[in-house]
Amino acid sequence: MTAGTVLLSALLASPALTLSAAPGMGQQAATTEAPPAASGTSTDFFVMPGSDFDRPGLLPRANLNIGIGHTFGFLKKDPVGDELTFGYTYENAGSHGFFHSNFGSHTEALGVMKNFGLPRTKAVTGYTWIQAGLTSFTGNAHIENRFYDGEALGAAIHFNDHNGIWIQESYNKIPTDPWYTTTGIGYTWSW
Repeated sequence: MTAGTVLLSALLASPALTLSAAPGMGQQAATTEAPPAASGTSTDFFVMPGSDFDRPGLLPRANLNIGIGHTFGFLKKDPVGDELTFGYTYENAGSHGFFHSNFGSHTEALGVMKNFGLPRTKAVTGYTWIQAGLTSFTGNAHIENRFYDGEALGAAIHFNDHNGIWIQESYNKIPTDPWYTTTGIGYTWSW
C-alpha cells in the first residue's frame, strides 16, 4: 500500500468529510457510517482541569489543559502511538493554590498517544501519552522559557462514539524545576 493510498483512505474514512442529515429530536439516526474506532480515524477535542501535586510537599496547584488530537488508523499497530496531539496547559505557580496569581507557567506541547483496549469492556479504554514542548514561566522580571517533558497513563470512559471522560496521572519534568505529578479528569468530544 502506498502512502498516497493510505492518505486517501484516511481522508475518505474521516467523519468530517461524510455528508449526513441530522436526525430530529427523539429520532434514532439511521447511518451506515462506521464509528470512529471502526473506521480507524477520529479527531478529539479535550478539556482537562486537574490538580498538580508538587513534590516534595504535595502542594496543590491548578492545572488547566485544552487541546486537540487526531487518531490515524494506519498507526493502530505502531507501538509508540496512534494519535498525535497538540495541547496548551496553564498551571498556577503562585501561593494561592487553585486561584490565579501572577506566577504561572504556560505550556504548548506536541504529543503522541497510544490508545489500547482493556479486556472484557468496550466502554473503558486505556492510553499512554508522551508530550514534549516549551513552557514559559511568568510573573518575574522577564519570561523564562524551558523545555517541558510529560508522560501520562490514563483511562477513557466512553459514553458513546462522540463523548467521554479521561482520567489520568502524569509525570512532568522541566529541567530547572523539581518533577511534579498531575492528576487530571477531563471531557473529550470526538468526531
